[in-house]
Amino acid sequence: MLDEKYIANRIKELCDKRKISMYALSKKTGISQSSLSNLKKRGSTPTFYTLDRICDGLGITLPQFFSDDIGKLELSSEQKKVLEVWESLTDKEKEAVEIYVRGMKLK
Repeated sequence: MLDEKYIANRIKELCDKRKISMYALSKKTGISQSSLSNLKKRGSTPTFYTLDRICDGLGITLPQFFSDDIGKLELSSEQKKVLEVWESLTDKEKEAVEIYVRGMKLK
């Protein structure tokens, strides 16, 4: 279970990693600096909508926000393109791609 300050600490951690100030995050998200500051100081839990806007401002998804694997947060433009295509595939197509890629790795 997450502690009450997890979200506030995670926002600060991700901002620090990306060298984004709270002011810049406020501008990117349309969330006032005072609201972001209240999250940080009080450790209050934002609404889903607010957290989604924060993730957009940070350039990440909600699952990435809660992920412990920080290294996977930074994707190249090529990786993003592949993921966009991947998400449009059916389950059967995804299975075929996985089989193909595994076969390439063995060569």
